[in-house]
Amino acid sequence: MSAERPAEDQEPVRDPGSGGPAEPVSITVCPDGPLLVRGGYQLLDGDDRPIDPGRATVALCRCGASSIKPFCDGSHKRARFRAR
Repeated sequence: MSAERPAEDQEPVRDPGSGGPAEPVSITVCPDGPLLVRGGYQLLDGDDRPIDPGRATVALCRCGASSIKPFCDGSHKRARFRAR
């Protein structure tokens, strides 16, 4: 199953604030770059506390070099990050 497309029988993530369905979550893997997350997602820290992403679509760091983790700041380019 592709990380970008939910299974056909998968229900959309529910928005806890509205009680209604939210957009299905999609995660796009950028070659040698971040993970782009779109849809009805919720980010949590290591203690299960919500992290306010400040926007509907976020880029999450995969290289480990970002100064604004968990978000991407473009450091993968300077670090010459290559996905395996």
